[in-house]
Amino acid sequence: MNRPPLFCDLETFSETPINHGTHAYAEKSEVMLWPFAVGDGPVTVWDVTTGKPMPAELEDHLADERVDTVWHNGGMFDTVVLPHAMDIHIPIERVHDTMVRAFTHSLPGALGDLCDILKVDTDKAKDKAGRQFIHLFCKPRPATSAIRRATRETHPVEWGRFVEYAALDIHSMREVYKKLPIWNYRGEELALWWLDQKINRRGFAVDMDLVHAAIDAVNKAQKHLAKRTVQMTDGTVQAATQRDAMLAHLLVEYGVNLPDMQKATLERRIADPDLPEAMRELLGIRLQASTTSTSKYKTLERSVSRDGRLRGTTQFCGAGRTGRWAGRLFQPQNLPRPTLDQEDIDVGIEALKADCADLITDNVMELTSSSIRGCVVAPAKKKLVVSDLSNIEGRDQAWLAGEAWKLQAFRDFDTIIGQDDKGKDIRKGHDLYKMAYAKAFGIHPSEVDGDMRQIGKVMELALGYEGGVGAFVTFAAGYGMSIAELADAAWDAIPKDILAEANSGLAWAKKNKRSTFGLSDREWVVCDSLKRVWRYAHPNIAAMWKELGDAVRRAINQPGATVDVRGLLIRRDGSWLRIRLPSGRYLCYPSPHVEHDSGQISYMGMNQYSRKWSRLKTYGGKLFENICQAVARDVLAHNMALIEDAGYEIVLTIHDEVICETPDSDEFNVKHLSSLLATNPPWAPDMPLAAAGFETYRYKKD
Repeated sequence: MNRPPLFCDLETFSETPINHGTHAYAEKSEVMLWPFAVGDGPVTVWDVTTGKPMPAELEDHLADERVDTVWHNGGMFDTVVLPHAMDIHIPIERVHDTMVRAFTHSLPGALGDLCDILKVDTDKAKDKAGRQFIHLFCKPRPATSAIRRATRETHPVEWGRFVEYAALDIHSMREVYKKLPIWNYRGEELALWWLDQKINRRGFAVDMDLVHAAIDAVNKAQKHLAKRTVQMTDGTVQAATQRDAMLAHLLVEYGVNLPDMQKATLERRIADPDLPEAMRELLGIRLQASTTSTSKYKTLERSVSRDGRLRGTTQFCGAGRTGRWAGRLFQPQNLPRPTLDQEDIDVGIEALKADCADLITDNVMELTSSSIRGCVVAPAKKKLVVSDLSNIEGRDQAWLAGEAWKLQAFRDFDTIIGQDDKGKDIRKGHDLYKMAYAKAFGIHPSEVDGDMRQIGKVMELALGYEGGVGAFVTFAAGYGMSIAELADAAWDAIPKDILAEANSGLAWAKKNKRSTFGLSDREWVVCDSLKRVWRYAHPNIAAMWKELGDAVRRAINQPGATVDVRGLLIRRDGSWLRIRLPSGRYLCYPSPHVEHDSGQISYMGMNQYSRKWSRLKTYGGKLFENICQAVARDVLAHNMALIEDAGYEIVLTIHDEVICETPDSDEFNVKHLSSLLATNPPWAPDMPLAAAGFETYRYKKD
């Protein structure tokens, strides 16, 4: 029988700032205070700085394998610090993390926020004062301070209060622990978190020579760009990154009043053939100087551990609505899309490391941005084996909605019937972007050319979740497509009855003063027409959006009743709306509500812009997006254990891709890894899955 849980917290000090990452911080850390409580017992604070031995009660419960330890962010912080600071190793299977448990149920991770949401009483005045003492004792003092570090000896009165306040988080955590739901923090999900911690602590090897070389190259380039900016503006702008000064100069010198300095705005202007050459160069300098992705190199430089590996880069269930991983530190989920060919990147990396990048490119910023993936490398005698689930969201959309023609199209495309004389696979079916265009416009896939396929790709990416013209514009911009060129390419292919419907839609939008996204009438009508033909070609998916919206409204208005939408079970219990996924995991929507008059669905969640807990609106298509992304995550999650068991050591996951470190032998290969990644989970035996990838010694974009 398990004994009562041991609630723990640590107050620590390190010369390394915490924003360098826990693992770098931990290497120079020490534990000052260790508050703890056994079950509902009193809170005790062990003041480690006194030199007194660990209290017998704490030592007994740490040694007892039947005792679970409970921490808030214990997996990614406290139990990472302990081995470095005190040589104490707590098996992750004995760690219960209230922050992670909150994330798995779409709640924020901060303990204070959880106390507010779950109505846990806290003394906010004492807590605020306690935070001030943490700031005093847990960080090095400013370099100008006479006392470099505040301690129990230098500040005895404040230290006494610090010890008192250290117990507060234990009280709060214990109450949060009792009130948090457990639906998504048990069984396979808990085992997945244990694996996630293993992967985070394993980390990946980093080419520090490339990191240092890239930082030096960027610094040189920035100085050159600043010097050129001063020359071209006669000193009115000291650096291209000075937004307001640059806008003012462009207005005075060229009579151009730009609305902003965003990348898309500048690229549109640069493409204008009538633009004065000097202004084109100046805008190009601004684009180079404002490349932010190069800052990732500095993150790598300060966060890599002594052994040359970067750890702690993904947060389990950090994407609160779907349960996908979120990036930390290096932000691997948000790597820039390379703008250079891989061959040029490979040459560029060697040039950077040889300190001669300026000899092969006029745009060092573009080179370093495109090369960032190359910092992830395999150690000696090992290789990286990488595989990515192919179009997993498109596949699970069709599977969930029962879009039969599309499911068959995926299966046909996955069927290899031979190879051509160059060894390239010959497939039974056509590429799905071609199929999407062909199905929408009633032509044979063999008639779809490259431009048509690109239209089909943007349609697939933009329109699967009830997106309209706005979504189309967003995705087209993201993939470098000109809406004007798109309109010209698609106009003649659009059926006249669809054009008539779209024109009526435009008239309605103007009458009701809806945004037309700055598009011409022709451009708007084409985008709206493409939306319509895609929906007509996908009747089951389009129908599912409405079914989900209606089902969620019924479930919210009828607490305790379970509503079934094509196998998805939707139910409201108390202040929670839950959608049971095919895997058995739940999507959670706290405090759901339906507006009586409008039928608008809303729930409480973290606003991604304000970062505040607030009421968010949703609709059928958005719910479908949440579900599809969650199902894609669950496919990946299920197969991660299979991959590890086969000897492939996962060092990183990026969206639907796994990066594994393996011995440099034929036994470990991309064909085998891809077969593991595309294994059908027992809850989705008939979903068409496929994966593909590559083997390399340096990570890249396939």
